[in-house]
Amino acid sequence: MKVILKLDKLLQERNISQNELSRLTGIRQPSINEMCRNQTIRLPLDNLAKICEVLNCKITDVLELIN
Repeated sequence: MKVILKLDKLLQERNISQNELSRLTGIRQPSINEMCRNQTIRLPLDNLAKICEVLNCKITDVLELIN
């Protein structure tokens, strides 16, 4: 099983750039870029919480578990 980040899709749906998300969350833009490209190895829970808060979404909107 593998965890997939759906952050890129969420940002597109909400018309928010990676730079804007970085500014709103305080997460470095290169880190957000890695998340959008599913190249993140570790995702701090506080970053996940900030993203969910700013995008007004649930964790399940950001993460997906696939086979």
